[in-house]
Amino acid sequence: MKNVLIINGHQYYEGFAEGKLTQEFISKADEFFEKNGFTVQHSVVDKEYDVTEEVEKFGWADFILFQYPVYWMTLPWKAKKYVDEIFSAGVGKVTYTSDGRSRDDASKKYGSGGLMNDKKYMLSLTYNCPTSEFDNKDGFFEGLSLDEANYAVHKTFQFCGAQQLETYSIHDIFKGDLDLNKELGKFENLLIKNFL
Repeated sequence: MKNVLIINGHQYYEGFAEGKLTQEFISKADEFFEKNGFTVQHSVVDKEYDVTEEVEKFGWADFILFQYPVYWMTLPWKAKKYVDEIFSAGVGKVTYTSDGRSRDDASKKYGSGGLMNDKKYMLSLTYNCPTSEFDNKDGFFEGLSLDEANYAVHKTFQFCGAQQLETYSIHDIFKGDLDLNKELGKFENLLIKNFL
């Protein structure tokens, strides 16, 4: 049986970011994992949590699904706080031993001291911006792909040795013509590809 940690990285803002869309994707993921024999634990960055317990969840997990809205081109600040606290508290136990370099062995490179080499992670992102802004030299992100625009989050996981699974993203969430059922179907298809 495989273990999955689902992190709800949503931060609540009354009236325009209440977490309903994030919860739709988490509920779909729960349904998918339960149906396919995975064991699931949850973490919620917008509620109180115990750092030691969260580090233990990371140690337990084979997979991490990080679901969050992109605020101001990155993680919500409570999600960033969670990452900083948990990844730092996991040093020497779960996340990493060092930055990887060694005074005795010049071949050891920066970013090679991770302890999460047996874990895989998936980002699932909600965006207001349209997909046309990525992979477009004239777009807002100046030609960057979706994953390149989320480089810092990917590098955080990779610094700890975790392997990247394909990223999911939903766009134009405030446009008014969002077909949520269609998007949840796309999301489930990517869960099948990434986890089965």
